[in-house]
Amino acid sequence: MIIKRNQSAFAALVLFTSFAFAQESNRTTKDTINTEVVNVVKPYTPTISDAFKVKEIPSLDDEVTESRKEVKYNIFSIPVASTFTPAKATAAAVDKTEPVKLYDNYASFGVGSYTSFLGEVYLNHAINSMESVGGYVSHHSSQGGIDGVILNDDFSDTKFNANYSKKLRDYSWNVDAGARHQIYNWYGLPEGFDEMAVSEIDPQHTYFTFDFGGEIKFDDRIINEGRMRFRRFADDFDSGENRFTFSTNVDIPLNDGDLNTTFKFDYLGGTFQRSLFENEQVNYGNFQVGVIPSYQILEDDLTVNLGVSAFYLNDTEASKSKFYIFPKVTASYRLVDEILITYGGIEGDLIQNSYYDFAIQNPFVSPTLFIMPTDQQYNAYVGLKGKLSNNMSYNIRGNYKAENNSALIKSNPAQIGESENYQHGNSFGVAYDDVNIFSVFGEINVDVNRNFNLGIKAEYFTYTTEDEAEAWNRPDFEASLFMDVQFDEHWFAGANLFYVGERMDQMFVIDPLVNSSPMTVTLESYFDANAHLGYRINDQWSVYAKANNIANQDYKRWMNYQVQGIQFLAGTTYKFDF
Repeated sequence: MIIKRNQSAFAALVLFTSFAFAQESNRTTKDTINTEVVNVVKPYTPTISDAFKVKEIPSLDDEVTESRKEVKYNIFSIPVASTFTPAKATAAAVDKTEPVKLYDNYASFGVGSYTSFLGEVYLNHAINSMESVGGYVSHHSSQGGIDGVILNDDFSDTKFNANYSKKLRDYSWNVDAGARHQIYNWYGLPEGFDEMAVSEIDPQHTYFTFDFGGEIKFDDRIINEGRMRFRRFADDFDSGENRFTFSTNVDIPLNDGDLNTTFKFDYLGGTFQRSLFENEQVNYGNFQVGVIPSYQILEDDLTVNLGVSAFYLNDTEASKSKFYIFPKVTASYRLVDEILITYGGIEGDLIQNSYYDFAIQNPFVSPTLFIMPTDQQYNAYVGLKGKLSNNMSYNIRGNYKAENNSALIKSNPAQIGESENYQHGNSFGVAYDDVNIFSVFGEINVDVNRNFNLGIKAEYFTYTTEDEAEAWNRPDFEASLFMDVQFDEHWFAGANLFYVGERMDQMFVIDPLVNSSPMTVTLESYFDANAHLGYRINDQWSVYAKANNIANQDYKRWMNYQVQGIQFLAGTTYKFDF
């Protein structure tokens, strides 16, 4: 018991001494820890990352762990007798049509009523994979025989052309040259013409054409293409006309696209031995220089082309010059993919008229024309186009044109007492006037397959003239239909139907003894139906038959010029290779 008291006293003494020493140390040592208040804003929320992931395979710390026993096994093959032998697999047979043999050349000949003859030969030969040469010759003639015509009404049209083309790595080019010979007759005399004077008229006249030109196209170059052509046109009345055209198209790089620009040069010069009323030589000529820049904007379903057409015109005979600027803006927007597309635009142009163009349009013009260009101030249009189905497409458009010096084909007056063969009211001239034209156009095309194609289009016109009483020989309505059918591998057929509405012309007789005034004549509308039927004997030979003006209408395409009645023609076509 005494020992225990001493131990307790000793422990108490040690504790007191330690406390006293700590107090003394606190007096002599500076406290460097500041007191701070901690505010708990958000209670602690443990996350799954704070937990330890439980191991899928815990470690074993057994004193005894059995090792995996190794398994050994063998496969014994036991042969089995068999008499079956599998057949070798073969591809399934597919019925295939024999590919159509394509030929590079053909010749076609036919004869028909009105002692008509039609012949055509087209040739093309590939020298190698880069070069080819070709050409064609065609002839169409008829000996005439129209009922009620008292003058010779035969005609002949013969054409020839040769060409050469070459394809290189970065560009391709071609050149061609051709000639044409045409014979027509001014047989359209006015009603009541004195038949006694017919013997003094030789209505035949001839046109000659020679032209050559070329084209070059570049791949991935600033210059896209270039075109050049020269044409000489003449007749047997010592009239002659030369025309030279050149154009090139380039892409001028910009920051956000290319500025597509076309440069044009057009020279025209010609001579007529006399005018219609005076025996004086008539010369005409001009040259045009044009620049047509255009910039395209593509935005999703919207396409816009912004551009202008600028022309410089110099009249070489009158020594006058003039500048023209026309709009050239077009746009299209896909409302419903390929089904419904709306489009529109406003464009203008300086149209170069020529003796050649008038003679092609109407071969009965007189060699006394007045030639000048047409200033088409603008051609504004808006329309809808698209597909009604995979096989049917449509196009509807409204147009409004304003043309200064618009060329109108008009009948020449009959001049009593004159001796020229075209001065008896049987030829046509050109009248110029400011004309506004409004039209509505519609078109439907059906392309079921290779064996059936159908197209229908129609257009309605109204005209407003400044000086002339009417827009001479311009129809108020035009419509056409074409169809091609392949019945089987041998039989094929086709048809073309044309409807032309009423036109206006003017009849005038100039008689020194009788005062008379011009009289407006209405040319009746007409319908012309043509059809053909053919049979392919083999890949190379086929025969055909054609019928023109099936309705046998004696309509007048031009005033006093009645056409041939129903016409039949039969012939054959041969395809071949060299």
